[in-house]
Amino acid sequence: MLASLSIKNYALIDSLHVNFHDGFSTITGETGAGKSILLGGLALILGKRADLSSLKNKDKKCIIEGEFLIAKFNLQPFFEEHDIDFEERTIIRREILPNGKSRAFINDTPTILSVLSLLSDKLIDVHSQHQTLQLADTNFQFLIIDALAENSKYLNSYKKGLIIYKKLKNELQDLKQNQQEATDQHDYNSFLLKELVDADFESDEQQFLEDTLAKLNHIEEIKSYLTEAQQLAEADEIGIHSLLHKYVNLIAKLDSFSKEYEVLSERINSVKIEFDDIANELDNSNRIVNYSPQEIEKYNSRLQLLYDLLKKHQVSTIDELLEQQEILTAKVSSVENASEIIEAKIAEISTVENQLNKLANTVNSNRSKAIPILINQLESLLKELEMPMTSFKINLVKEEDFFTNGKDALEFLIATNKGSSYKSLKKIASGGEMSRIMLAVKSILSNYSNLPTIIFDEIDTGVSGEVSNKIASVMSSMSHNMQVMAITHLPQIAAKGNHHFKVFKTEINSQTTTDIKLLTKSERIDELAEMLSGKNIVDSAISHAKQLLNLS
Repeated sequence: MLASLSIKNYALIDSLHVNFHDGFSTITGETGAGKSILLGGLALILGKRADLSSLKNKDKKCIIEGEFLIAKFNLQPFFEEHDIDFEERTIIRREILPNGKSRAFINDTPTILSVLSLLSDKLIDVHSQHQTLQLADTNFQFLIIDALAENSKYLNSYKKGLIIYKKLKNELQDLKQNQQEATDQHDYNSFLLKELVDADFESDEQQFLEDTLAKLNHIEEIKSYLTEAQQLAEADEIGIHSLLHKYVNLIAKLDSFSKEYEVLSERINSVKIEFDDIANELDNSNRIVNYSPQEIEKYNSRLQLLYDLLKKHQVSTIDELLEQQEILTAKVSSVENASEIIEAKIAEISTVENQLNKLANTVNSNRSKAIPILINQLESLLKELEMPMTSFKINLVKEEDFFTNGKDALEFLIATNKGSSYKSLKKIASGGEMSRIMLAVKSILSNYSNLPTIIFDEIDTGVSGEVSNKIASVMSSMSHNMQVMAITHLPQIAAKGNHHFKVFKTEINSQTTTDIKLLTKSERIDELAEMLSGKNIVDSAISHAKQLLNLS
């Protein structure tokens, strides 16, 4: 329930704080006193967008804070889902800054308006006059029936399944489209794939080919250098082999004279071993290196094939070429295996469709059972609200298509006079009748929903006399299940509240401000008397006010 509301620097409000109570509360005040301002401030913490025009003092920020008691309403999952600390006394705060920006907080955790709006749907229903138009809206009519049918869990499952179903249908459509496109290009893709498979390039082959060709194209120079190196190494008397051998033997003769020479001898011996190894490798290389035009042509052709394929597929490396090969493999395979893939997708869709049909059938069955109950309760309540001849006819027709809330089409008809034909609500009911029908609907819903608070904003417009007493009685009954507040201009309704608040304006230093207070017993008598007879309160009005309050 809404426990308190604080408003600072909003419209005509400087600073206002009011504590509310459970049960049935009524709110009255003269036209223009600021009842709509109060609701406007409340709307901001319920997620409505704000602008600078709502600031009373443009140089200061506007702060609106509401405290809600939510221990009994199973809202912990919502708070966990949105990563907000759950508190049994939850505080929602909205700030509008002078620069036009606004901030929202739930239990001091910053949040966004969409989350605030989702939470407010679970906390409070502000029902204004124009909302009676919802009665003619099919979605709202389904909401009423589904509340009585207790379809919530089935509809949640159905909606999740419908999302999967639509996703699978889109995937099937994409598969068929891709299959057609792939089929159209299948021969060409197969040719491209075969070309790449036959080429059979390795990831590092380009570097090998380029290095090998560079070597083959300079074979004569390489042969010349190798021959010259071999001659330098092996020439008699003056060759490096011979000279290095003499040098090693010479240093070896110094070993016996000093440890230092022994170390040097080991080092030069290592040099000789390394040189002999290099010379042998160069000698072997010289023997196998020969000019071969056929080999050059082979590697040239291979490299040219690579360059041609890179250009054809608009890539720059063999790795990218191999990626193209994988893509082509998938495209060719998708055509060759398309029938199996599509059949598997159709089977998957069929499974989900069967589950959806089962859920839709359950929803339809529950609705069919709930409709007579709803009609009976509506007609019974409307008799209390001085619409004794009103009757309803609700047609539920199962369709073939999947809708967002099942497979049903709904027709909600009303006859307000005995013997008259049934017609749609918006064509037959007057404003006062629509208000009473909506009140009856809200009263019924209060028995099935877990909503903490409902506020009626002048739902009594267009009614008076005994009807207003009946409306007040229905609201009072609703307050046994939830917190009910009614902004009203009728004394008969105002008197029924367990608590009576008055919105009023004051003028201080030529500045008009709006405030609200809880009336005492004597103040309440005066307020009701003024509502009955105007500013000039007469004794009969006082007496009547006491009668309304059962004080006489």
